[in-house]
Amino acid sequence: MKQTWDLPITHNPLRTRDDLRQAFIQLTDPLKPYYSEGASRLYLGNTGTSYTDDIAGMEGFSRILWGLVPLLAGGDEPELWQLYVRGIKNGTNPQHEEYWGDVADYDQRLVEMAAYGFALALVPEKIQAAFNEEELQRLIVWLDQISSKKLWDCNWLFFLVLVQMGFKKAGLPYDQQLLEQTLQDMDRFYLSEGWYADGIQGHSDYYVPFALHYYGLLYAKLMEADDPDRSRLYKSRAEQFAHSFIHWFNEEGAALPYGRSLTYRFSQAAFWSALVYAGVEPFPMGVMKGLILRHLRWWFQQPIFQPDGTLSIGYAYPNLIMAENYNSPGSPYWALKTFLPLALDEQHPFWAAEELPLPSLPKLSVQQPAHLVICRDEASPHVLAFNTGHIATNEHTHTSAKYEKFVYSTFFGFSVPRAEWGLAQGAFDSMLALSEEDNLYRVKRTAAESRIAEDGSIYTRWKPWSNVEVETWLIPGNPWHVRVHRIVSGRALNLADGGFALGIDHGRRKLGTLQVHEEELSLKAANDLGSVGVKLLYGTGKVELITPNANTNLMYPRTVIPTVRMSIQPGTHWLATAIYGEPAAGKENRWNSSPSASIAGNELSITFTGCDKQEFKKILD
Repeated sequence: MKQTWDLPITHNPLRTRDDLRQAFIQLTDPLKPYYSEGASRLYLGNTGTSYTDDIAGMEGFSRILWGLVPLLAGGDEPELWQLYVRGIKNGTNPQHEEYWGDVADYDQRLVEMAAYGFALALVPEKIQAAFNEEELQRLIVWLDQISSKKLWDCNWLFFLVLVQMGFKKAGLPYDQQLLEQTLQDMDRFYLSEGWYADGIQGHSDYYVPFALHYYGLLYAKLMEADDPDRSRLYKSRAEQFAHSFIHWFNEEGAALPYGRSLTYRFSQAAFWSALVYAGVEPFPMGVMKGLILRHLRWWFQQPIFQPDGTLSIGYAYPNLIMAENYNSPGSPYWALKTFLPLALDEQHPFWAAEELPLPSLPKLSVQQPAHLVICRDEASPHVLAFNTGHIATNEHTHTSAKYEKFVYSTFFGFSVPRAEWGLAQGAFDSMLALSEEDNLYRVKRTAAESRIAEDGSIYTRWKPWSNVEVETWLIPGNPWHVRVHRIVSGRALNLADGGFALGIDHGRRKLGTLQVHEEELSLKAANDLGSVGVKLLYGTGKVELITPNANTNLMYPRTVIPTVRMSIQPGTHWLATAIYGEPAAGKENRWNSSPSASIAGNELSITFTGCDKQEFKKILD
């Protein structure tokens, strides 16, 4: 997707340390007109959040530190630092009109305090040289509010750790008992195989790599001499996790869009930056360098910028519909966490390493702790994540779309609802949506039961109503996969099983005429971007091409979704669908290699080549 304006960062080759330093400047220079008079806030727009505009301005100001501090630690002294010195002094001064204020329990400002703890830990000498004793004391007092405030029982606990660690590394008074207790509390989130959950029964999404592991690796590096056992543990867990997480990236640098906070965009690679900084090498240095730099290159070619060069809220284009309730105009700059390698000087082996491609990876990666099965495609840079769903959920925006779809794609992304009426507003790609014949659809929000078999196939049982139970068997594959649903319903329902969403709008790039090939039981839509389709293998339904409302998909503003529709009366019903999705960049079009189904008595048999040769058999009742 091409920018409609030309920005310097889109031409940055991102090969050397200086290129990355320039990228930081190219990202932050456009911000200069938007700082407040006292420099303590950054106001980039007028969209609202769950917190006040003053706090949003403080958030935007603070998030730049995730890139600025590594630059200082690496020996640079950018012009922006002096503005930040002034802003921090004013923001922590109760007598100044731009004071950041006293914080409350669960306050957004507690989140942003982590960046200041990070700064105290990495560049204490820079802060102590720029602040006199009174100014430094005001900063300490303001930050120490976190020690007595309630934090959400998730990755938020690490914000307290970073503040206390910052105090310790800067030679300031700190609370060792509180630090130790908080670190112990977070161990409750550890699952297995390097995976955490973001809180008890929380999701395992990007908050594992770009928060829990990222902060853990900072701690492991900076507290290596003070807490050697925990440092070794954090490094070991991160190394183990890396062997799973590498499967979330394709060969071109794109990562799986999955879960919440996706407007943080290129923070998806921050984990690899933290590994490099902490000296952990689960893969050769050149592989990690390639992961980071390809990822940044991929992102800087997407239309994620406003005309003035500032980042927008959204994913692959500006999009408020998919945003969280806590996404302010400055929130996306959390992505600067990926710039941590700037803390390494020019002589570090990272900069001298030859950039390498991804290692050879198996087609199938079963990731039990995360409830995911990752399936790669040898013929195209397309990565899919098949999902069991979760027994617990949260109240974040569009949770069902972000955590409960059957499959997530690096190429087709996923869609979120725009409103509640009908299939066009609901944009139900990669979901089974059910309506009580009133055009109001329900989807899976939690799973009552789920499991992943050794071959990667997935079983999920879920209840959209108290007297409706759906059992879903998901057989992974790329570009084809199969879904089999058993619906036991106490009410008459309309069903819609959606395939992948194909972009029909790609900025100013022409995609050619949308070609739709429809037969009685199958439908394929194709353009210059790629192809998507569905095939009804078993059931009494029909196929249809849905045109969702604009801006529902994360990757493309306008899409179409091939969908199988079926109506049922109370009783037990079966629906089997084959779903197809293939980027045009693939080496071949494999629409004709679709799965086949047969019935022998009351046994349904489905055969196809998925991630491996797959065969599914089920007795129909």
